Amino acid sequence: MSAHFATYPKIVDAVALQGHRLRVHFDNGEARLYDFRPHLERDMFQLLRNEIFFRALRVDAGGYGLSWNDDMDIAASELWLNGTPVEVQPLSPSR
Repeated sequence: MSAHFATYPKIVDAVALQGHRLRVHFDNGEARLYDFRPHLERDMFQLLRNEIFFRALRVDAGGYGLSWNDDMDIAASELWLNGTPVEVQPLSPSR
């Protein structure tokens, strides 16, 4: 018996936007806009209420998620499944 696992696109780049939103570009050429605000109520994400810290995100190795430190991250599958599809635009180098 083999297990079937869904595969999701990997993250190639992301930028934090005003209002605790994320614009995420995936390896299939598509992009999603993700509202992170609902997560800010959770204790583990308290530091991310600070917009400066929120903007300090990084793409995890392999594109499997985004992280801010060893304790705060979000999976690519969550961003893909629950983000809103948006037109692909160049990410600003000034982030």
